[in-house]
Amino acid sequence: MTQATDPDRDTPRPTVPPRIVLVTGPSGAGRSTAVNALEDLGYEVIDNLPLSLLPRLLDGPPIERPLALGLDVRNRDFGVDALIGTIDALTAKAGDRAQVLYLDSSVDVLVRRYSETRRRHPLAPDETPTDGILRERDLLTPIQARADFLIDTSNLSPHDLKAEIGAWFGPDATSVFGVTVHSFSYKRGLPRGLDLVFDCRFLSNPHWEPSLKALDGRSEAVADYVAADPLFEEFFDRTAGLIRLLLPAYRQEGKSHLSIGFGCTGGQHRSVAVTERLAATLAADEWRVSIRHRELERRGLATPDGDGAESGVASETGPA
Repeated sequence: MTQATDPDRDTPRPTVPPRIVLVTGPSGAGRSTAVNALEDLGYEVIDNLPLSLLPRLLDGPPIERPLALGLDVRNRDFGVDALIGTIDALTAKAGDRAQVLYLDSSVDVLVRRYSETRRRHPLAPDETPTDGILRERDLLTPIQARADFLIDTSNLSPHDLKAEIGAWFGPDATSVFGVTVHSFSYKRGLPRGLDLVFDCRFLSNPHWEPSLKALDGRSEAVADYVAADPLFEEFFDRTAGLIRLLLPAYRQEGKSHLSIGFGCTGGQHRSVAVTERLAATLAADEWRVSIRHRELERRGLATPDGDGAESGVASETGPA
């Protein structure tokens, strides 16, 4: 971390390192629009940098301004393991100032975009775009799970996406404290970068109700079932109260973003229901909130392709 001298003191004080944003996601989801928007916001943008050259960049002269790196399957020497290694290297370099922005879109929308541009998919040059899209989404699943921000661009125009990028990564973003609420399965471990974690496994499990088993926690029937547990209201009220107490303190301490996780056995019912309810509660308090449902994302149910999903995984539930 670089040091700056306080004119009123002899001892140096630490300065915040520049933000580093790695932008990735399936081809056609809007990566080019996103990196252009970041460049307009004053970021130094490096697009399609071969992963093998990244160590030289990180070990070079100090980064003086925010940096955005655009990466996808078209990068030379691209590989999932190599990209995960890149994320780890960025985290080691800049800590929580290094973040992964994952742009996603529904299969139907990606197919339509490829049809409109008549481009060939990089993973299926001699097959249909659908073949390549499905192959790429499957390949990128581990990367999606490591993302700090996920924006579903299915229903966003380029102008909308630029506005979304500005809200999260613009110069005023640090003054707009952001909260991400995650649901997850304990079977697969904790999501990366959580600040607060709460266990929902003591609540009544809709999995054992035949009529609810196939649904998820975004369903009103599942949410009502979970809320009917005698312990739910006190658990939720105390948890929400604690978070309401802590959020202003975290913001005053200098954090610009807080990640909260709710876990259950399968990551489908209880944790999803509690995540949705807390996100709505915080949004009503005028906090800027986004939602991540890790296990639903893995199963393709957290985008408009999935049953009951009306908008993207990280669609804003709070005011701009």
